[in-house]
Amino acid sequence: MTDATGAQLLTINTGSSSLKTVLYATCGTAAPILRAQVNRIGAADSRVRITGADGGVQFEREAALADHAAALETVLDRLVRNGALASLQGIGHRIVHGGARYRAPQWITPALVDALRALAPLDPDHLPQALSGIDTIGRRFPDLPQAACFDTAFHADMPPRAQMYALPRRYYDAGIRHFGFHGLSYEYIVAALREREPALVGRLIVAHLGNGASVAAIRNGRSIDTSMGYTPVAGLVMSTRCGDIDPGVLLDLAQQRGMDAAALNRLINHESGLLGVSERSADMRDLLDNEPSDPKAAEAIDMFCYRAHKYIGAYAAALGGLDTLVFTGGIGEHAAPIRERICADLEFLGVRLDAARNRAAAAVISSDQSPVQVRVMETDENLMIARHTLELMNAKGNADLSGHSP
Repeated sequence: MTDATGAQLLTINTGSSSLKTVLYATCGTAAPILRAQVNRIGAADSRVRITGADGGVQFEREAALADHAAALETVLDRLVRNGALASLQGIGHRIVHGGARYRAPQWITPALVDALRALAPLDPDHLPQALSGIDTIGRRFPDLPQAACFDTAFHADMPPRAQMYALPRRYYDAGIRHFGFHGLSYEYIVAALREREPALVGRLIVAHLGNGASVAAIRNGRSIDTSMGYTPVAGLVMSTRCGDIDPGVLLDLAQQRGMDAAALNRLINHESGLLGVSERSADMRDLLDNEPSDPKAAEAIDMFCYRAHKYIGAYAAALGGLDTLVFTGGIGEHAAPIRERICADLEFLGVRLDAARNRAAAAVISSDQSPVQVRVMETDENLMIARHTLELMNAKGNADLSGHSP
């Protein structure tokens, strides 16, 4: 690892309406110094919050931030004003979609930016925001290297039977394939489990349940299948995304109801999922609170749990059994009733929850008699971005760190 005294790197993780950045010290390993988060970007009440390594709030403000560039500028202005970025030597970005070409972290170059712009239609809720962050950093710190860390990279070596769609082969050769996402999260979970006990990653299923949700089947640390596909829409029921849908439905909506591509994109990405079924909220907390009195909220929850339950069963079959099941993401970490319902009737796979442990969100929520260990884990995509960026920095050489962009 780099031993440059006081060296720092910054990670940038853009969501559809959020921004998370973490400043790390890079002496020996990546250790967080402070964290900044901006929520509700594009709304009149966007909230900026900066906390120290101890969790103490250093800065908090509510303001109208029109887009991700404005949000990142606000965070950078505050950090520069406080002298927090005086030793900054590199920046790492989470890039959700790397397509078929980008299978490992890369230094960001003009050619890479052009390639990502071409991929942006596949992920309009993340790639344009990430590109905005790259452009903002490039203008503010033109001499600092920027790294791209791809969510799709973790799944790049899935077997062909999982990567290919049953379309004419020319489409696969042209790059239309099952990519998978949330890779940085899955990579972190695998690394953290390996530190505890290598056997835990033998036959592993991870359920990353949040606003975006997916499940991955992982054998000996390598992805063999995952629920998201060519885009992040496929698979589970999500906050506003529909998940799996018969393509014939979209054809019908286009042909019989005159919906164009933009209208279909709004429907499947922003108007469906928990929000569309419940007609109430995209937030699982709201739905759980209103479930007793609202049948539509109850139905949305039931669909969410059923789809995840079904995928876990399918992926246990793909793995030939199951050693460990991990819940992560905002819903996976904090919603005990959802974990309980997803695991209901999975005893035939060896999944047996301990009700008290589950309610307490213990690290291990399975019973002592459960053949499958079920865990609740906080993921850390930013740490994986930091580690990958630091590896690129070290490979580049300490003598070149403060010089020029690659």
